[in-house]
Amino acid sequence: MNAENFKLAEKIVSPSYIQQASQAHKARENKIKHLLEQKKWPEEGWDDATIELLLNDLSLMDSNNFLGNCGVGEREARIASSLVAKRHYRFGHGIGRSGDIAAIQPKAAGSSLLNKVTNALMLDVLRIAGVQSAAACFVVPMATGMALVLSMLTLRQKRPHSKYVIWPRIDQKSCFKSIVTAGLQPVVIENKLEGDELRTDLEAVEAKIRELGPENVLCVMTTTSCFAPRVPDKLEEVADLCKRHNIPHLVNNAYGVQSSKCMHLIQQAARLGRIDVFVQSTDKNFLVPVGGAVIAGFDRKLIEEISKMYPGRASATPSMDVFITLLSLGATGYKKLLKERKTMYTYLHEQLTQCAGKHGETVLKTPHNPISIAMSLNTIQPEEATRLGSMLFTRFVSGTRVIAQGEIKELHGHTFHGFGAHSECYPGNYLTAAAAIGMTKDDVDLFIKRLDKVLETCTKRKSKDENVQNNSLDVGTKNEEQALLSGKHRQPSSNVDQDIQPT
Repeated sequence: MNAENFKLAEKIVSPSYIQQASQAHKARENKIKHLLEQKKWPEEGWDDATIELLLNDLSLMDSNNFLGNCGVGEREARIASSLVAKRHYRFGHGIGRSGDIAAIQPKAAGSSLLNKVTNALMLDVLRIAGVQSAAACFVVPMATGMALVLSMLTLRQKRPHSKYVIWPRIDQKSCFKSIVTAGLQPVVIENKLEGDELRTDLEAVEAKIRELGPENVLCVMTTTSCFAPRVPDKLEEVADLCKRHNIPHLVNNAYGVQSSKCMHLIQQAARLGRIDVFVQSTDKNFLVPVGGAVIAGFDRKLIEEISKMYPGRASATPSMDVFITLLSLGATGYKKLLKERKTMYTYLHEQLTQCAGKHGETVLKTPHNPISIAMSLNTIQPEEATRLGSMLFTRFVSGTRVIAQGEIKELHGHTFHGFGAHSECYPGNYLTAAAAIGMTKDDVDLFIKRLDKVLETCTKRKSKDENVQNNSLDVGTKNEEQALLSGKHRQPSSNVDQDIQPT
C-alpha cells in the first residue's frame, strides 16, 4: 500500500480509520528507510510483521516473482514445492554471480540488496562485539572449516610457493582437515602445560618458522574459542611473530564473537601485530541453523579477494537467517544475550565445582578460557569415563565431551596421541561443558542434576566391582588355608626314602 492507495481506501472506509492505518504502516516503512539509509544494526529489535514486510518486498524485486515474467534460462528460480517457496519467502536466485559471491545479480535485485545489507549489519556486529577496527566482512554459505579453506586458498594465490601452515594443536578434525583440503601441509605445534591450562608454545612456533623458512609458510592458524583445558592461543604474541617474519595470520574464531575476551584478543593482536583474516560461525554465535560463516579482516581488498575466490553463485539461506535474526534481536537484544552468557558461565562454574567436590573431583583451573569449563574424572577408570559420556547422552545431555587418556587418532598421515585432549600427555581424564550463548539457568540445573546421578552410578559400580574383587580374593585365601590345614593331617607316604644304615 502506497500513499495513493491509502487515499483511494478513504473512499471505501472511514478516512479517520484509514489515516490511522496509514500512520501505522508508515512507522514500519520508516524503520526500513532508516535501515537502508544507515546500513547499521537497529538498536531495538523489530517485530516479525515488519521483518516479513521487508522480506516480501525484497522477494518481489527478484525476477522470478515479476508478474508476467518469462524465464527461458537454465536457472530461473523455479520452485516446485509451495512449502519450499514459503520457507524461503519466494527467494530463489541465491546471492552473487558465477565469478563473485558478493556481485550484484541482475535477475535478483532483492536478493542482492538483502546480501549487501546483511554484510553491512554483520560488520557493525563485529565492531560492537569488540573488533572496532574490522574493515570488511561477508557471510558465506559454508561452515567454519570450509570458510577457513577458502581463506587459505586466497592466501595461496598471493604466496604460491608457500605450502606449510603452522598450527598450534587443537583437537577438532575440521580445523586440521581444512588445511589438508586446501592442499597444504599442516605443521602441528604441541601445546605447553601451564598449571591446568594448555597454552601456545611460542618458542616452538618461532623455531618452526625459522626451520621451514618464513617464505615457505603460508600462514599461522591460531584459535580463540576452544574446549578447556585448552585456552585461546596467545594471539598478540603470535601476531607479533607473524609481523616480524612477514607471514599471514589466520584466526579460527569459531564461537568467539559471543566472548568479549576473544574479540578483545583479536582487536589487540591486530593493533600490535598482524592478523589477516578471522573466521566465525553463524550458528554458534547468532543462534541460527548450521551452514554459514563470517569471513572478516582488516584489509578490505583482501576480504574482497576471498569473496571472489568462491566459485559460482551461493545459497542465500545463511544470509537470510542472519538478516532476520539480527533485525529480530536488535543490538540491545544481542547484548542482553551476551550478558546472560557471562552470568551463566559463572553459575555453571559454581555448580560444577560443587558437584565435583561431592564426588572427589575438581574443576580444572582454566581462567584464560571464557566459555568452556573442564572437570576432572580421576576417581573412575578410563573405560568408565567413556561410559559416563554415553550415560549422559542417553539422558538427553548433549554437548559435553568426556576425554579419557590414551586415544590415538590417525588423520591424513598424522598421528595424534591423546586425541581429544589437545595434548600428547595431558595428566588425567576430564569432561567439558560450555557456557555458550543461549544457555539458561534451567539448562545448567538439569545438567548438574543428571551429572550428579551418573557420577553416583559410576561410584556404586566401582564399589561393587571392588567388593566382587575383594570377595574373590577372600575365597582364594580361604581355599589356600584349607589346603594348608588338610596338608598338616596327611600321613607320610610309604615310599618316602628311609635312612640307610651301613652294614
